[in-house]
Amino acid sequence: MRHGSLPGVHGRVRPLTLFSDPVLHTPCGEVTDFGPELADLVEDLFATMYAAEGVGLAANQIGVPLRVFVFDCPDDEDVRHLGHVVNPRPVVTDGVVVRGPEGCLSLPGLEAGTERYDHAVVEGFTVTGEPVTVHGTGFFARCLQHESDHLDGTVYADRLDGRRHRKLMRQVARASWHRPA
Repeated sequence: MRHGSLPGVHGRVRPLTLFSDPVLHTPCGEVTDFGPELADLVEDLFATMYAAEGVGLAANQIGVPLRVFVFDCPDDEDVRHLGHVVNPRPVVTDGVVVRGPEGCLSLPGLEAGTERYDHAVVEGFTVTGEPVTVHGTGFFARCLQHESDHLDGTVYADRLDGRRHRKLMRQVARASWHRPA
């Protein structure tokens, strides 16, 4: 990101990839080039996330199968966490397992009670290749786990079972944006 500007200001809003697209269900590749194209991708991710009124967005959600995500997400104490992680690797997910409402920009308008740990730590790199460690609790821990899952080809619907999964899949099938794979 460019110094002195808000993230996303120089980005362009890209179309969101929806649930049935195979890119959301395939693990993403590692970033190997930390050049200007990566900086542009991060800017586009922020611009798209803000336009969609989200709190996090993974690169495959705009059709780019690379291990990058952005976030602008509060924790349970309303502390704002703003940033991005390239080649993230969850190193800690622990604490209490909390079932809470979870939505996704790739499943617009839907949510389901999803179990997540209330503490998460992700390590990776900045857009310039500097190492970064991001600690999250509460809602922000949920966000870190959700975005990391995306990059592994997992959407929150995959974490549901039984009645909750069947109910969400019925809602997906009826959604105006759904196109069967």
